[in-house]
Amino acid sequence: MRPRRLSKTGCQTSRLYSTLLPQARLNTPTDFESTSLLNHNSRSALSSSELSSDVGGTATRLNLFQAINSALSHALRSDPRVLLFGEDVAFGGVFRCSMNLSSEFGDDRVFNTPLTEQGIVGFAIGAAFEGMKPVAEVQFADYVYPAFDQLVNEAAKARFRAGVNAKAQSCGGLVVRMPCGGVGHGIYHSQSPESLFTHIPGLRVVMPRGPAQAKGLLLAAIASNDPVVFMEPKILYRAAVEYVPTEAYEIPLSKAEIVKPGKDISIISYGTPLYTCSNAIEKAEADFGCSVELIDLRTIYPWDRPTIIESVKRTGKAIVVHESMSNSGVGAEVAATIQESCFLSLEAPVARVCGWSTHMGLIYEVSEE
Repeated sequence: MRPRRLSKTGCQTSRLYSTLLPQARLNTPTDFESTSLLNHNSRSALSSSELSSDVGGTATRLNLFQAINSALSHALRSDPRVLLFGEDVAFGGVFRCSMNLSSEFGDDRVFNTPLTEQGIVGFAIGAAFEGMKPVAEVQFADYVYPAFDQLVNEAAKARFRAGVNAKAQSCGGLVVRMPCGGVGHGIYHSQSPESLFTHIPGLRVVMPRGPAQAKGLLLAAIASNDPVVFMEPKILYRAAVEYVPTEAYEIPLSKAEIVKPGKDISIISYGTPLYTCSNAIEKAEADFGCSVELIDLRTIYPWDRPTIIESVKRTGKAIVVHESMSNSGVGAEVAATIQESCFLSLEAPVARVCGWSTHMGLIYEVSEE
């Protein structure tokens, strides 16, 4: 239903805001039942070359939050050092990612914390130093800023400052999960702050595009010897549904995936915008007869430079797409690297398609005439 407002005369008029044109072909709602970015049958889910040979032959249809839950359940079950905590985590969390885990594994391993992001992350760092594998949840990425000092000055520097003791004091196994991205809920529940963490040596920053990726990347993050900021696009929690291998598996960190090969141009993205890119590619290839390569970074720091460079040297053109703001964003770093490493192969300037450099407003905000 389109929102309406009262004019000065008291009559209702249509609210004029950005929406789809009647004949729109681009930026339309994603059809998650047909997109090629998701596994629509178990054979597709189990055919990935990244799965080890010991992963069994069954797959289950899960949405994103269920896949996160499956990964957390396996980690808790297979390693007694794994802890899960955060605001409201014990009853399942606001997005239900930890549903039923407290009752299965006990409140000494899955528990609520006070409303203090600095305290949550600080406690997680201390637990990691003591040999545990803490998975801390920040309820919304928008509220991670009080914990920024803990992540940047403590977790990220732990191995470097430990010197010869780095193996035992690296904060390895520390994962900080946080829902991110726009859902039209205004300035405090729609931010994408990933680029702030990609400036920090010692942190890994990961963002999955769907359930199968989320499960494998999260398990790899928990097993990593580095602290990981694991960002989950919350608009996909229930929207993205696909077949996910039932058994545990890991997807390599810092390894991009070419989700669609092409020869005329490379599009590099991650997270939710991949679906918009896929839709646009389908239309462009039909209209112009071009061949477009689509790459999912998956880990956005440290990111997979060789895959991107090899792709752009083949295609000669590149576009970087992300939801976060353009200024000092991930796209700026990727574009600069392409310029430095692929200059003689480029047939056109590197382009960026990113969010506006402004704060996120409410979708249905009403303004005075």
